[in-house]
Amino acid sequence: MHDVIVVGARCAGATVAMLLARRGYRVLCVDQASFPRDAVSTHMLRQGGLARLRDWGLLDRLIATGCTPITSITMSYGDARFAGFADPIDGIAETYAPRRIVLDALLQDAARAAGVDLREGITVLDLVREGETVTGIVGRDRDGHLVTEHARLVIGADGYASTVAKLTGAEKYEVIAGETFTAYSYWTGLDIQSQLRIGDEQAVGGWPTHDGKTLIWCVQYVDRFAEFRTDVERNFHLAFKETAPDLAELLDSGERAERFTIARYPENFYRESHGPGWALVGDAGYHKDPFTGLGISDAFTYADLLAERAHEGLSGARPLSEALADYQAQRDKSSKPMYRFTCESSRLVLPDKHVEVMRALPSSPAHTTQWFRMMAGGLSGREFFAEANMRALFDAAGRKSS
Repeated sequence: MHDVIVVGARCAGATVAMLLARRGYRVLCVDQASFPRDAVSTHMLRQGGLARLRDWGLLDRLIATGCTPITSITMSYGDARFAGFADPIDGIAETYAPRRIVLDALLQDAARAAGVDLREGITVLDLVREGETVTGIVGRDRDGHLVTEHARLVIGADGYASTVAKLTGAEKYEVIAGETFTAYSYWTGLDIQSQLRIGDEQAVGGWPTHDGKTLIWCVQYVDRFAEFRTDVERNFHLAFKETAPDLAELLDSGERAERFTIARYPENFYRESHGPGWALVGDAGYHKDPFTGLGISDAFTYADLLAERAHEGLSGARPLSEALADYQAQRDKSSKPMYRFTCESSRLVLPDKHVEVMRALPSSPAHTTQWFRMMAGGLSGREFFAEANMRALFDAAGRKSS
């Protein structure tokens, strides 16, 4: 008998399993994959996520893997172009974009070190129930044998297509359709920091990761998906030539080192994320477009929150149902501003107000820093776009706000 079973062993799952095991709970974590195994990802780890790794004693381990630090971002939209970086957030002055094979392994090792029984190659088929309450899982291992395990709490951390969510009937809400797809690969021979360039219904960019490689990506609307796949190499380079000719020239000076990964983005949504004996975390409970690169950091944030609330319930400090309901309410409240900002930005057609601001930013290093702090989740859009702050920006640019 376990205290907790976690389904999914990547960023959210391995993290919540580790945190609960560190509190002394008996934790089983299962994943249908056999690791190491890559995952479609932005790779981006913002300062808030890095601060949590630091607090868990894992940041130095990540840095020791040789991931290149990111300390500058160049961004453009049409004729607006500017560069800068957020000031330190939670004491962290840089960001990183680790390969998922490296990051996931680091988290899984930390979970095992905390005492988690982490089993690979287990596919969850059903949930065990006593009346309305979930009390365990039924799965199949890699040899085809059925596995039944019991626990006081089952947590689904198994991605946006979550099996646990389907088996519990967890409903989605605040759904916003996904409108884009991405293609990316890794280049060698480049020496660039973070790039985010938005053009005519497409965006391109990149940032350094592990092993001297640079992740290079493009995003386009889904109505171009079929045509794009007819000649990925040509269409990928064309996107750069149309959107950021300077980056297109830079790509020609390097060499693509791996195959392309192509993925359509699923819809944006929240899911009902708790019920009798179960909870959801990570993309299983809350998914948004990767455009702002906050997915991994959010997975850490809300895994931490869920671990705390689950501990309150499992320890008897408060009813488990009440604690899990509080987890979902807090998650929704704190994530909502960036959820809306991300969904709006990912349409690749920015509001006129934002374009005005971006054109003015080169005149004010202070506001440029604020902009990137907002992009990193360290400043709310309400604070940045406050009337007094906008007035100061446009005064610095010698322009009037519309």
